[in-house]
Formats: sequence, structure tokens, C-alpha cells
Amino acid sequence: MAKGMREIKRQVKSTQNMKQITKAMEMVAASKLRRAQEAAQSARPYAEKIQEVVSSIAAGSKGTKNPILVSRPIRKTGYLVITSDRGLAGGYNSNLLRKLMITIREKHKSKDEYAVFVVGRKGRDFLKKRGIPVIGEVTGISDSPKFGDIKELASSAVRNYVDGKYDELYIVYNKFHSAISQEPVLNRLLPLSMTEGGQVADYEYEPSPEEVLDVLLPKYAETLVFSALLEAKASEFGAKMTAMGNATRNATEMIARYSLMYNRARQASITQEISEIVAGANAQG
Repeated sequence: MAKGMREIKRQVKSTQNMKQITKAMEMVAASKLRRAQEAAQSARPYAEKIQEVVSSIAAGSKGTKNPILVSRPIRKTGYLVITSDRGLAGGYNSNLLRKLMITIREKHKSKDEYAVFVVGRKGRDFLKKRGIPVIGEVTGISDSPKFGDIKELASSAVRNYVDGKYDELYIVYNKFHSAISQEPVLNRLLPLSMTEGGQVADYEYEPSPEEVLDVLLPKYAETLVFSALLEAKASEFGAKMTAMGNATRNATEMIARYSLMYNRARQASITQEISEIVAGANAQG
């Protein structure tokens, strides 16, 4: 009995230590989430403005043939997948990668029909383990990403589309709704779809609207990738905060169960000792 009680006490102590860790991690994730939300929100006006400018120029140009705006027959598809470097985020990575794999299985008959760019160690390791063709990767991105962290990968993804190495490009990431709600999404990035009926600004462009578009369109596509990265970071910290909060609550429940088990075992031990004393006294009598 004493051995069993000692084991229960060790379980209580171990679970208390785990609870302290998960509670601290929950607080850290909550702090990082606030900063990530602010970054995502501050990037939106820039993305919206550049879309407005690009739409206006495209509407006023004389039939641009820029490949970023032109659809073509689909022979090969590119995917840019944004995951995290670390785990302990509930279903953040697994749900996203499951969505990607389902899409690949349903849409493609062979590995020659698609190629993948990946952000984050979790996604990279998952895809390489399954023999998925990864043609570009970035890991070790900070908790407060800068555009420079993703620029080379985003530029490569856009350039490969322009060069005809694939005929469409999708971006796969977790869209942030709230701390407890993140949605895995798969959105077509290229070819870009400009808003219909965009207002045409009465400007003269030098050298020409088409040449201005040639410069702006890749930058706009790269901006969309960076915006998705910021959304993904906010989603990551929201998922981590929720996962650590759940772990803390589970630890609290486990401690309560172990404490109840310990008290019952202790009561049984005391009862047994009293019974032995009484039996001994009766035997002497």
C-alpha cells in the first residue's frame, strides 16, 4: 500500500510540474499571438492598396499579355505550403498537410504533375518523408517575420510560374479567424485574378502601363505570400495557446484524480492499521 501511495505522489508531482510548463507556454503563445495579429492587420492596407493600383493599371492597359494575369492549360501545378518549425500546436500542421495530401491525391495522377515549395520544418519533413517533390524550402523563420525572410522563396515560386515550369500556383496555409479558430485553406495565387470593373486612374505611365505592370505584378504576388505567412503565424500562436490551455486543464483534472486516489489509498491504509490494532488488542484480551 505504501509503495502504491508513493507512486501516486510521484505522479501528482510530475503532473504539477507539467502543468507549470504548459501554463507558461500558454502565456508565451498568448503574448506572441497579440504581436502576430498586429503584424497581420498592419500588412493588409499595403496589400489592398497595391491590389487597387495593379487593378487600375491592368484595367487601363491595352490588353496586357503578362503571364501572371493570363490563364493557360493546366499541365502542372505548384503549391506553396506554410507550416511551423515546431509542434505543440494541436492540429495546426496535421490538418493543413492532410488537406494538401487529399488535394494532391484527387487532382494528380503522378508526381510529374505537381511541385511543392514549403515553409517550416514540420511541412518539409512530412513531405520529404513521403517522397513529395520539394523544389524550395525555408525554415527557421522568426516569430516576427520580415518580408526578407520569405522574399527569395516567394520570388522563386512566382518566377517558376512565369517561366512556365507550372501553369498555376496555390498557396496552402492556416487562415486566422480567432485564437480558437484557424482554417486550413488552399487558395489559387497564380494566375492572378484582378477585380472586375476596377476604376481606371487617369495617369500617364512611363514607359508604359504594360511595363509598369511587369514590375508590379511579381511584387504583388510576393506580397500575397507574405500576407499569408503573417496569417499563418497568427494561426500558429493561436493554435499553440489553445493546445497549451487544454493541456493545462487536463493536468488540473489529472491532479484532482490522483489526489482522490491518494486520499482513498491513505484512508484505506489508516483503516487497515486500525483494524490490525483492534485485532491485536482482541487477541491479547
